[in-house]
Amino acid sequence: MTPHQTHQVPVTVRVFTQRFSSTPRGARLARRLAVHQLDRWGHAYGTPLSDTAAQIVAELAANAVTHGRVPGRDFELSLSYTPDVLLVVDISDTRTERRPGPVSPLPLSDTGRGLLLVDALATRWDVLDRLPVGKTVRAELDL
Repeated sequence: MTPHQTHQVPVTVRVFTQRFSSTPRGARLARRLAVHQLDRWGHAYGTPLSDTAAQIVAELAANAVTHGRVPGRDFELSLSYTPDVLLVVDISDTRTERRPGPVSPLPLSDTGRGLLLVDALATRWDVLDRLPVGKTVRAELDL
């Protein structure tokens, strides 16, 4: 190694992806499998990261089932975990035209609080185009 080279530690990114039926049962299963996968990656049930990720997955999956549902099409959960750096939660559906907008705490009604909660829990979130059709709502948690 020359004096100008630095030693870089390799980064391992772990990824979990699963498709679910666009039903309330599919949304519940997405949440359960997300916390199960985090447990396999070393973040036990009931830890702050597990609880936060579970809430984010629950809200985004419920939105995908409620607002992004296209009959006969599934939604997809993807978790991307870089230890001690970042957890990315992606929920994708096939409805392109129904995109969430900016969140506002007022006025609060009986519905529409899900993204407000995601906004409060995630470090950042965004809506991305999904090709060839649909969208992905991404929530990121800095670790």
